[in-house]
Amino acid sequence: MPTLRPLRVLCIHGVGHAEVDPLLQRKWQTAIVDGVKRWNPGREAVLRFIRYDGLFAAASLSPQDFAEAIAKLAASGIRFTIEDALGPSRGIQHPDETLRWTAGMVAQWVENAGLRARARRRVLQATREFAPDVVCAHSLGSLIAYDTFARSRNADAIAGRTFVSFGSQIGNPFVRATFGGRLTGLPALRWFHLFNPRDRVFTSRIELDKPAFQQVETGFDGPGSLNHDAERYLAHPRTLQSVWRQVAGEPIEKSMARTEKVFRATVKKPRRRAFLVGINDYPDPQNRLDGCVNDVYLMSAALQECGFDPEDIRILLNGRATLAGMLDRLDWLLEGSGDGQDRVFFFSGHGARIPQYGRKDEVDHQDECLVGYDFDWSRERAFTDDRFHEYYSQLPYGTRFLAMFDCCHSGGMTRDGGLRARGLNPPDDIRHRALKWDPRALMWVPRQLPPINRAAASWKQKDFFGRDGQTRRLGSAALLRSLTDRTYDRACSDFGHRGPFLPVLLQACQEGELSYEYRHGVTSYGAFTYSIVQTLRAARRAGRSLTWERLTLGAGRALEHLDYDQTPALVCPERIRKSRIPWRGRG
Repeated sequence: MPTLRPLRVLCIHGVGHAEVDPLLQRKWQTAIVDGVKRWNPGREAVLRFIRYDGLFAAASLSPQDFAEAIAKLAASGIRFTIEDALGPSRGIQHPDETLRWTAGMVAQWVENAGLRARARRRVLQATREFAPDVVCAHSLGSLIAYDTFARSRNADAIAGRTFVSFGSQIGNPFVRATFGGRLTGLPALRWFHLFNPRDRVFTSRIELDKPAFQQVETGFDGPGSLNHDAERYLAHPRTLQSVWRQVAGEPIEKSMARTEKVFRATVKKPRRRAFLVGINDYPDPQNRLDGCVNDVYLMSAALQECGFDPEDIRILLNGRATLAGMLDRLDWLLEGSGDGQDRVFFFSGHGARIPQYGRKDEVDHQDECLVGYDFDWSRERAFTDDRFHEYYSQLPYGTRFLAMFDCCHSGGMTRDGGLRARGLNPPDDIRHRALKWDPRALMWVPRQLPPINRAAASWKQKDFFGRDGQTRRLGSAALLRSLTDRTYDRACSDFGHRGPFLPVLLQACQEGELSYEYRHGVTSYGAFTYSIVQTLRAARRAGRSLTWERLTLGAGRALEHLDYDQTPALVCPERIRKSRIPWRGRG
């Protein structure tokens, strides 16, 4: 019987000043060797470790830059505190040292392009010299490895090999911006991403629809720790079943692969789906609206007239339209999205803008948001784009995703017997964040917040960051666009993509305008929704097709005819503006 060639495993450690830990290599060795032998007792595993701590020790990061980078990580939506860091972290007990060798290393890597380049060279050199079958990369090591292998010019370095990332920050928005705002597949034989939702070192899921990619849930918890331990990832039962079973060359591997291929082929992806939200009965009686539930039924009817099947339309109304409920249905809406498939997200209710804390714990931007039933002006209960883009930014570019919002974000007003606007003014304590006292005028005046990305082109400023340059607009993936235009374009070229996916945005009004309700006889609707549906139906009756631009202009004319000071907004690339709406009408 021929002797099996040893499995060669290149190991890239993570954060935590790992190279001072004398037990690190032994723990990895035990977990990997035991995992391989579990499925193929005759297969040896040979490990080699890359050492890179010295690169970080030599790279300078000023205290101010360090503090700002840590604040960016916090603003990415992932929470990390001194208390989190005080668990057993390879013997480092001082909070400043723990932060330096955990969050600080990630921040340092993101902020220092020269450091990233030196780390890439080290990985490439080790890969060429060692010729591994498997690359296992933990935490910061996974960032360095992905940054190396995902670049088009380095594709051969990972081709034909298995990549295992775990305890990884690759999907974190702050980190993803470094890659041009989008993750791509690797030209690897397989890519396993081990994810522990309890890991508190900025880790994140990865949304990637590629045949070679597999995300593996490896949940574990240890009281008082960061839940970031590499050994527990590598020895997890699900890692044994998914990773080591395949890389060990276990005999049933080919039959399992065939079964998975047949399964993928038989699962039919839905061609069209729509998710519609309408909220009239907000908890505060002053905020209640009249036409939002009617809007949902009107839009559902219009979509079915345009070819959507009723079983492919789901709705949430009133008290069930909480933030958690909406995010859960978004998962359903966008699962299986692909080229040529239609997805529609419609929201009818209140919108708002929230001044938000960012770097240095200061208010430095505003967030547009949709107001769900349980909205309370906190970040945790707000449907902001920072949450929304996690669902759409990784969609295949050929997906046709329309996000339609019948609300406004400039506040609102309700007058008895008059027009009712669909936007909320912030309570005074929230409003105070965006104000300052002018001692000369003896008045409260708006604070001048810094631009989110002062280096962005003028058209991007308006569409992505608002006219004031200080607002993360819904549907803009603004958090993924922190690079200068030149650096962003270079990143897109290096990683072979076009940046984050963006939906077609159809909004009830221009920035700074209000979205109103309309009484059609005795029945209330959103003026915008009613005008959109009337324009669609008029085109169908006349046998005419519409482009997105003509639909928007038609709705604008209808609003003008009804004497509404409200201009619909269409945000999308020019080529899509002039493309035909792809839905075919019925009967």
